[in-house]
Amino acid sequence: MPRRAVSGAPSRWHDVPVSRDLDPRLLRAFTTVADELHFTRAAARLHIAQQALSRDIRRLERELGTDLFDRTTRRVALTEGGTRLLPYARRVLAAHDELAAAFRVPEDRPLLVDVGVPIGTAHTALEEARRRAPDRELVARFHSGLTGAAAELAAGRLDVSFGRFAGLPASLRSRLAHQPVRYEPMAVLLDAGHPLAARPAVPLSALAGETLYAGAGNPHTAEWTDLAARLFAGRGIAMAEPFPEIDGAAEFLRVVRKQGWSVLASVEFIDVPGMVLRPVTDPVPLSPISLVWRRGLRHAGLDALRAACRDLSAGRGWLRRPDGPVWLPEEDAAVMAQWG
Repeated sequence: MPRRAVSGAPSRWHDVPVSRDLDPRLLRAFTTVADELHFTRAAARLHIAQQALSRDIRRLERELGTDLFDRTTRRVALTEGGTRLLPYARRVLAAHDELAAAFRVPEDRPLLVDVGVPIGTAHTALEEARRRAPDRELVARFHSGLTGAAAELAAGRLDVSFGRFAGLPASLRSRLAHQPVRYEPMAVLLDAGHPLAARPAVPLSALAGETLYAGAGNPHTAEWTDLAARLFAGRGIAMAEPFPEIDGAAEFLRVVRKQGWSVLASVEFIDVPGMVLRPVTDPVPLSPISLVWRRGLRHAGLDALRAACRDLSAGRGWLRRPDGPVWLPEEDAAVMAQWG
């Protein structure tokens, strides 16, 4: 049973001596609960029992001499002490993860790379990296969505992914590094009989009144759904109702055809029989794509990927914005300018 904050507990860190040897495991338990504000969900993320998580939190509170959460049967909230601890805990864990990653990765093991689908920016970069480093094994994974991949990256279960870095929570970005690769123009996937399908390109204003699927309901692609929501706002474009995660290209094709969706996509996209892909213009909406990896990771395959992305970006003009009006959130532009 979650316990209530103990009245009279010290509220300031200098009231009780603080241990100089805080266990990073306790800090990870604390930050996970702070992210979820729910003990059951936090325990599931950490793959431990809820009772064990509660014990870890109580131990950390004893060592710090302050309550970190106000807990009732209905809600969990950070206390003043918890709010103060959170940024310190994140920095400690980021440094700890970077140190561990730098020493635990054998150089000769396969590099696990999430490319989403076997087409487009990420797949092109992977193929170029394989050409450059034929003696290294770069293994592709096809699990679309940087939000879903980011947690796997931070936990060490995946090495590299691609996507919109600004769309990740700050708590995850602090544990990851990124390299801008491309401003990928957006497109719309339409039924071949749709009135807009006859155009070679679709002005953004022409999508007013349309309903587009943009991954709503799939928690692994939240960064893409958020970008779409920003694009649709104030333009009369509706977001398709949330739908459960669709796993695999074949199932995506089946569901899209059955639902009769128009789909917000990128200019490089899988072929869908009976549908056509049209670039969006006036302005051209841009999807910022970065190469993303865990801070501290050292691997020759990652070096090859970074070099491949750098040269592809320069040689193909992937980081040059198209002539004419473009759309890109200011937050994304700022994040793409501050990388490493």
